[in-house]
Amino acid sequence: MERNLEVVGTATPPPRADATRNRARLLDTARRLVAERGAEALSMDCLAEAAGLGKGTIFRRFGSRAGLFEALVDDTERAFQEACMSGPAPLGPGADPVTRLVAYGRRRLDLVVEQGALLAASNHGPSALGLHPASRAAGMHVRVLLRAAGVRADLELLTIQLLAALDPALVLNLLRLPGMTLERLGAGWEDLARRVTAAG
Repeated sequence: MERNLEVVGTATPPPRADATRNRARLLDTARRLVAERGAEALSMDCLAEAAGLGKGTIFRRFGSRAGLFEALVDDTERAFQEACMSGPAPLGPGADPVTRLVAYGRRRLDLVVEQGALLAASNHGPSALGLHPASRAAGMHVRVLLRAAGVRADLELLTIQLLAALDPALVLNLLRLPGMTLERLGAGWEDLARRVTAAG
């Protein structure tokens, strides 16, 4: 009799087609609910009802509400990282490092405005530097730009301090202040980036 032995170290089998469809359905429904009601109103119960799926399915796919929010911003984060690594200048290669650093911060501020509550709830923000893959990628990218700009400093610490200025919770709170606008925050980031890199 032939025996099928499990091969140790083989790749994890791809997800079933129905599981992939359910995940896409849940994310599409969650995006629609966030657009209609805001991130604060998105609960597992309302998502299950709107998607026509059991709440257990949601927990199996995402683990928690924060996990759901994290999945919602993953696609945007991946696209942002790709733009930084290989997209057109000034965000991508082709511009000088200071110009790229300025563009990085301005685009990150735009993303916070677009998805701020989701970013904060999913712990995607730069304040999670070193704790989340997207935040680690942000830290590495900013350090590379600082080094390329000739900055001589504790680059690890300086990177954390710079990215703290782009933290979603901070940015959203600042935008609630009278007279505080996205344009003003962008100008402030550019001023900060140019001052930090001036010595280099």
